[in-house]
Amino acid sequence: MHIKLRSGLLAAMLLCFAFVAQAQQKKDITLEDIYRKGTFRAQSVYGVNWMKDGQYYSSTVPDEQNKVYDIVKYDVTTGKPVSTIIEGENLKPEGSSTPIQFDDYTFSSDEQKVLFSTDTEQIYRRSSKAEFYIYDIASKKLTKLSNGGKQLYATFSPDAKRVAFARDNNMFVTDLSNMKETQITTDGKFNSIINGYADWVYEEEFSFAQGFHWSPDGKKIAFYTFDETNVPEFNMQMWGELYPQDYKFKYPKPGEANSKVKVSVYDVASAKTTKMDTGNEADIYIPRIKWTNNPNLLSIQKMNRLQNTLEILHANATTGKSDVVLKETDKAYIDVTDDLTYLKDGKHFIHSSEVKGFNHLYLYNMSGKLVRQITNGNWEVSSFVGYDEKNDRLYYMSTEVSPLERHLYSISSKGKKKQRLTEKAGTHNVNMSTDYKYYLDYYSAANVPTTVSLHTAKDGKLIKVLEDNQKLKNTLAQYDIAKQEFFTMNTADGTKLNGWMIKPTNFDPKKKYPVLMFVYGGPGSQTVTNSWGGANYLWHQVLADKGMIVVSVDNRGTGARGAAFKKVTYANLGKYEIEDQIEAAKWLGNQPYVDKDRIGIWGHSYGGYMTLLGLTKSNGVFAAGIAVAPVTNWRYYDTIYTERFLKTPQENAAGYDDNSPLFFADKLQGDLLLIHGTGDDNVHFQNAVAMQDALISANKQFESFYYPNRNHGVGGGITSLHRFTMMTDFLERKLINKTEKANQ
Repeated sequence: MHIKLRSGLLAAMLLCFAFVAQAQQKKDITLEDIYRKGTFRAQSVYGVNWMKDGQYYSSTVPDEQNKVYDIVKYDVTTGKPVSTIIEGENLKPEGSSTPIQFDDYTFSSDEQKVLFSTDTEQIYRRSSKAEFYIYDIASKKLTKLSNGGKQLYATFSPDAKRVAFARDNNMFVTDLSNMKETQITTDGKFNSIINGYADWVYEEEFSFAQGFHWSPDGKKIAFYTFDETNVPEFNMQMWGELYPQDYKFKYPKPGEANSKVKVSVYDVASAKTTKMDTGNEADIYIPRIKWTNNPNLLSIQKMNRLQNTLEILHANATTGKSDVVLKETDKAYIDVTDDLTYLKDGKHFIHSSEVKGFNHLYLYNMSGKLVRQITNGNWEVSSFVGYDEKNDRLYYMSTEVSPLERHLYSISSKGKKKQRLTEKAGTHNVNMSTDYKYYLDYYSAANVPTTVSLHTAKDGKLIKVLEDNQKLKNTLAQYDIAKQEFFTMNTADGTKLNGWMIKPTNFDPKKKYPVLMFVYGGPGSQTVTNSWGGANYLWHQVLADKGMIVVSVDNRGTGARGAAFKKVTYANLGKYEIEDQIEAAKWLGNQPYVDKDRIGIWGHSYGGYMTLLGLTKSNGVFAAGIAVAPVTNWRYYDTIYTERFLKTPQENAAGYDDNSPLFFADKLQGDLLLIHGTGDDNVHFQNAVAMQDALISANKQFESFYYPNRNHGVGGGITSLHRFTMMTDFLERKLINKTEKANQ
């Protein structure tokens, strides 16, 4: 009897241990999990529109029964739905029994009408065209905006009486009282004259596509005209048909002709168009226009071609006459932001500048006279959120806690009563209500997916968590996840660099591991931030599980650490950046747990360029590298980006050539995998072709792969899974298993 009890107890204990072992056994992340199954897809809060009564916001909600989306009104204070503003099943065009499937929506200022976009067709990174519909909430009537073809950037006038849009390089306006469509411009022509939206290079480098803005009273429209007649044309071939199709578009390369740009104002009542005076210089940029709170005064930002002089002009919308109210110069370059804000008092504006070494906010009167510097310190205002004039509170995002983090602050216009509103260490992005009473906080940190929460703006108090991604967190808990850890290192000249590291979960400090360095490194960028890393973070986890350490270091030239740190690379792109990456690799090689003979590097775009520099300029420090969509010679890239940092080739030939991997192909050491999409409208496939030709001429062996018709992201469909499978295989062959094969 005694023996039987002990046997039963032993069996129970063994069963218990089996359950514990099973519970503790973690799954390995697979590439299919990341790039096909969506196992780690994070949720967020999309489609939020703050309503004019700051007590409410609207959002899209799926109606599973009718397979449509409803627009639902939420109470900000509770986060709970109040009513359904629009039933998706009611969005049926006249004569149709099927509701439209909308991609986005916008309320008119009186919130009586809604503008829906459908069947959206992407053009470039920020541009698209769509069929737009107007929905009248009271009558529940849905009307197509235009029958003339897809429209671009349809926008309500502030008085809710009209909608302006662009199409086929021209501008149009529709009167909503009778749906009469009026064509504002007639000279628009493909690859020649563009009215109302940006040319390719403005869209890519000045970060806007819509090129028109309504005046505050809804009576005028300010719009851009780009004359790209003399801009050289780039030709890509699109593959798949019996005969490849040519795709031609205007793309200005360094030193070549840019579009001639002008700004005009159209008066709706008189149908008169007036050109704004921007001076006699023809070779200029106009990176921003916006209306002041005076409906007859337009603000125009103008830059010289080298982008080291910025002027803010105030133009009379009726006469076109303008005055320069503020002029700023820099020995290197000036970054364009969206921070310029005109106060409702009509007497002041707020402008951000790096003039004192760090980006800060300044208050000026309308004549451009400085009233005061509002924020100050050895940290950056990363973005200006807005100004609550009623309560005299400016809201801005800042790096004051750390260059690795972003936090929301408020301060008075006198630079007093500064208050930090976000608490958790990490990266916060906010969506502020129009009345400055509430904000949505999109928060994440290293190893922590995004949480979306609702807060009161005056004190940052939490009202409700709207999305905690608990499902994703529970999923992650089932997998073998290695922590991303932060570190700092010093270069030979004493410069401190920030980095992060992911080690295998079974890390043994007595072993020596291969290392892969992930790099971007371009001006003002960052890869080292305390934030959720998304798909790259998860792929790096796959590599860590295979026994590799993954590291990223932000070199000189990157952002959030002041102008001196960022602009040291001016006129010499690539030099200091790759020096720092090489130093970081050597520093890693001196760590007792790193195999210095198995250090690799990879990056995309500017990171691909850095990878090629690493393999051609490090004298063998890097054993292998993967360059995805790299620039190989800055002469092949566009005017605005390249000349901002390098001047023109005519002025600075050495700056272009001294750090072009094309000219150092014979110095290649280590294994290279070069990847590019043939349909890349940004960093052209030409870059990869030239690099391959140089390597062949130097009799250097390498691996390469091109993706037909894929753009700069080299994604879409199953492309990412295919690409990262190939990249993983390359790293296993060339770094992870290299020692094992050598010892066999």
